[in-house]
Amino acid sequence: MKYNSKRRNFLKNLGGAAVAAAIAPNAYGNSNATNIIENRPRLPFSANDKIRVGLVGTGGMGIGDMQTALMVDGIEIAGACDLYDGRLKRARELWGKDLFVTRDYRELLQRKDIDVIINATVDHWHSKISIDSLAAGKHVYSEKPMVKHVEEGHALIAAQEKYKKVFQVGSQFVSSIIHAKAKELIKAGEIGEVNFAEVQIDRHSAIGAWQYTLPLDANPQAVDWDTYIQPTKKKLPFNADQFFRWRNYQEFGTGAAGDLYVHMLSMLHFVLDSKGPNRVMSTGGLRYWKDGRDVPDIHVGLFDYAKSAAHGPFNLSLRTNLVSGGGENYLFRIAGTEGDISIGWDNLVLRRTPFPKAPGLSIGSFDTEMQDRIKKAYSEKYPTKFEMTAPAEQVFKTPKDYKGDRYEHFVNFFDSIRHNKPVVEDAVFGLRACGPTVAGNISYYENRIVEWDPEKMVIKK
Repeated sequence: MKYNSKRRNFLKNLGGAAVAAAIAPNAYGNSNATNIIENRPRLPFSANDKIRVGLVGTGGMGIGDMQTALMVDGIEIAGACDLYDGRLKRARELWGKDLFVTRDYRELLQRKDIDVIINATVDHWHSKISIDSLAAGKHVYSEKPMVKHVEEGHALIAAQEKYKKVFQVGSQFVSSIIHAKAKELIKAGEIGEVNFAEVQIDRHSAIGAWQYTLPLDANPQAVDWDTYIQPTKKKLPFNADQFFRWRNYQEFGTGAAGDLYVHMLSMLHFVLDSKGPNRVMSTGGLRYWKDGRDVPDIHVGLFDYAKSAAHGPFNLSLRTNLVSGGGENYLFRIAGTEGDISIGWDNLVLRRTPFPKAPGLSIGSFDTEMQDRIKKAYSEKYPTKFEMTAPAEQVFKTPKDYKGDRYEHFVNFFDSIRHNKPVVEDAVFGLRACGPTVAGNISYYENRIVEWDPEKMVIKK
């Protein structure tokens, strides 16, 4: 059965008038109108459902996560951890002068008044802090990428299964009502069979290229450098850039693949119910930001997806440019045989271009008699028909009171804790999203195609 056959069979089984009504423009709304997606209903909350959070990593991502989590009813912060003293001072400015703060995350794990750990640390610390937190009986919300190395992902999956605590990866678009709408439209066959997807991420600023501002006291006295480098198992001299701008260095971060592409794969896998690609290729280079970093500022990734129970075979292209003279730009597009869907931050555009049943004629080089014979046969095989068609383009947007994808993601996380609701992005999902990006980095640095097993979640030797 073809993947878009459900909708076609449904229309086929209707009567003629019913078909016209089903596909007439007013059935879809005005093609120029914007369709507002409804907010999800909320599960009940009681005053006794308090959840207290310990934040590990109080940088920009950690602060954003914590502030968003506090928007959810019944959430409180009970402590914060960071390896830079200035961020601990900032935590108390934000959340109270009496807030418990520490350089040692294990002190948060020992506290009985903490139910949840938000793990917003550097990539190379993600797996250990998450596993230690689960072992200490805490629920965990971990920033992406879930792990830096594939083997760490399997250890984290085992820990989630062993300790029976809620674990969720922080790729928030999986909880987006925009992406849920895209999933609904694709399942309904609105764009036919998916055959290609593409992402373009263009940035044109120092901050966008991870050149974050360094504090004036960026020194070994204010920073616990020895703890920071522990997972590397190397003796490395203090380097303020590698601490505050860690995304630029392989030793600590994962470059565009781990920072950006994990989001894109998470979105795509959610929308298509995909388990992931089977082949990965990457290229690129350092074209502008020659500032000591060892990750590319131009990165192109190609991913082959084989046929599965959820989708047919298709290809994915991911591209990041951290010095795009054309300005900032973002595109996430899924193309099918009869249309495409472009997904933005707060909207979705569905375009339908059904493939013509008649192939057309290219007969100009034939003699007149042959042309006439072909035209006659063609008109008999493909007679002119007038049909009702759906609008060529539709726009779907979030409502004005939508609080954002990150908020929705935290709502889902806390609902999983309070109501045993299935986790939307567990450790298995997390590894299936970040594993192919690990393969992509191997492809880039070793200049070779890398095979990935989406079922076993391993890089093939």
